Amino acid sequence: MTDPRPRRRPGQLEAEILTVLGAAAGPLTPREVRERLDPDGGLSYSAVVTTLTRLHERGAVTRERGGRAFRYGALSDPAGLVADRISRLLSAQDDRASVLRRFVSRLTEQDERLLRDLLNEDQG
Repeated sequence: MTDPRPRRRPGQLEAEILTVLGAAAGPLTPREVRERLDPDGGLSYSAVVTTLTRLHERGAVTRERGGRAFRYGALSDPAGLVADRISRLLSAQDDRASVLRRFVSRLTEQDERLLRDLLNEDQG
């Protein structure tokens, strides 16, 4: 029997978890995160715990002991997570100019205009 739910894109669960944590009034346990993401219970508890642990190791979430479980809070948002991922990938390359040149050449006109506007903002 096939699972009717579509598979998540890479990084999608991280973004969804950060969104849930960012909207919460305070830190949440993995169980609370899972219940807010998937009240029907299709998402495994271990997937949430693993993702929260990885986010904590990267400095995107706080973690504090709350009884028997850890409680997590957002330090970043989904956009920050993507920016961090791009920075890590770029820093691993020796020829950053070539990587950036190719990245910019693949942007849509709208995204290229937005990037130029953002770069000009910083110079103004």
